[in-house]
Formats: sequence, C-alpha cells, structure tokens
Amino acid sequence: MAHQQFQSCIDACNECAVACNHCATACLQEPDVKMMARCSALDIECAAICQLAAASMARGGEFASAICAVCADICEACGDECAKHSMAHCQDCAKACQRCAQECRKMSGQGAGARADAALGVHAH
Repeated sequence: MAHQQFQSCIDACNECAVACNHCATACLQEPDVKMMARCSALDIECAAICQLAAASMARGGEFASAICAVCADICEACGDECAKHSMAHCQDCAKACQRCAQECRKMSGQGAGARADAALGVHAH
C-alpha cells in the first residue's frame, strides 16, 4: 500500500494537527488572548493543512508531495510563532510543528534548506 512508505510523515502530520488544535484552544484561555491571536490563527491553518497532507498521503494522492511542501512551510511558520511563547501548550506545539516540517520536507523531496532557497529565489533543477 502506498501509505506505508509515508507512515512516518502521516504520523507526524496527525500528531501536529492534534498539538495545533490543542494549542489554538488553549491560547483562547490565556489572560492576554489578543497577544495570542497570531499563534491561534497559525495553529488553525497548520492543523488543517496537516490533516489534508495526512489524508492525501494515506490515499496515495497525486498531489501529496506538493501538499507536503506547503505543509512544511506552514508548520515552520506555526512552530516559529509558538516557540516565542513560554506556555507548555505552545512549546509542545512548536516541537510537533518542527518534526512535521522535517518529515514533510523529506517526503516532498525538498530537504532542510528548501525554504531558504525558495525565499532567495533559488530553484533546484
């Protein structure tokens, strides 16, 4: 089955989606909710793309690699934001996002430096 070769990435995506959903809800319980707005918004975006990526890989979807490339970018942004906050739910989410980003980069064949290269306009041939 196609999904077995991507199981590590599927697991990372599912774990990240759970962490992001938890973090988004926990952010709404913080004393300064306004300060947590970007964190919560990125959590919601990240959870959604992680769920889509996991489902696409499980189906052996034609665009799974492209979805995982986008997922890695969103996970990195979410992880960077969560890492700025000291709450345990944010720190746990940041770790899950980092792991998911790494797995999605591997799955999509981008490698660790792909985001930096893309930001600089460098394209692999």
